[in-house]
Amino acid sequence: MDQKKLQRAAAAKAFIAALDQSGGSTPKALAAYGVEKSEYSTDQEMFDKVHEMRTRIIKSPAFTSEHILGAILFENTMERTIDGELTADYLWNKKAILPFLKVDKGLADLSNGVQLMKPIPGLDELLQRAVKRNIFGTKMRSVIKETNPSGIKEIVRQQFEIGKQIAAAGLVPIIEPEVDIHSQNRAESEKFLKDEILNQTAQLHSDTKIMLKLSIPVVDNFYSDLITGQPNIIRVVALSGGFSRKDANEKLARNHGLIASFSRALAEGLSVRQSDEEFNACLAASIKSIYNASIT
Repeated sequence: MDQKKLQRAAAAKAFIAALDQSGGSTPKALAAYGVEKSEYSTDQEMFDKVHEMRTRIIKSPAFTSEHILGAILFENTMERTIDGELTADYLWNKKAILPFLKVDKGLADLSNGVQLMKPIPGLDELLQRAVKRNIFGTKMRSVIKETNPSGIKEIVRQQFEIGKQIAAAGLVPIIEPEVDIHSQNRAESEKFLKDEILNQTAQLHSDTKIMLKLSIPVVDNFYSDLITGQPNIIRVVALSGGFSRKDANEKLARNHGLIASFSRALAEGLSVRQSDEEFNACLAASIKSIYNASIT
């Protein structure tokens, strides 16, 4: 593990940009950006359009390491280039921003109140490619819908089991057991979740480093004991989870040490029809607001 990159991941006053919309979520992301389905007819054309969007974000003068710690990429993006360099290399070499890779294949059907990750066939091969392409870490998402202790235990077990496989390949896994912000008894779910995370973390080898990506908790600073005092956990980041950027920033700012890893909230207001000046100004305002909420 590159110690310079590890130190940046653990200590930089910045946040993570989630640019990892996959095949299922890409049409929605493009529509929000002003690209309608009538403007592409194949998956290849769709991914070309979203890569253009991501490239515009990454190359923007507003997108710098002063505010951005890392960027989460979709596998298709990892294999593409920006100005002749693989995306991960461009991020690090030109921007000093850590590249992460989304590795999950989506969610399984609801069972025991949770949606586990679907199987990830070929994960070892994907991790080998990620290492060769200078990816720093990975990200994988599952979702807690109901307060079901056995379901929550299973979701955390699955995340950590695959996380250890990822860490063994030389990457830092971002473990993301999201609690649906619309679920009932969310605070109770978060209590069971934290207990299971602490149980699993206690079983990790001392050299294993992980990150957590969690929903902004109901109770302010509820995850403070995960943010500090856990040597295996180098960073805890938050997803916006469906909150508007304004609401997400307000809630995030009340949770000291928790930094953002926003996707939809980051891109809110951006449009393919904006001039470069308008686009960069909108992105700069978005980044500044998220950054300010992340460094409290």
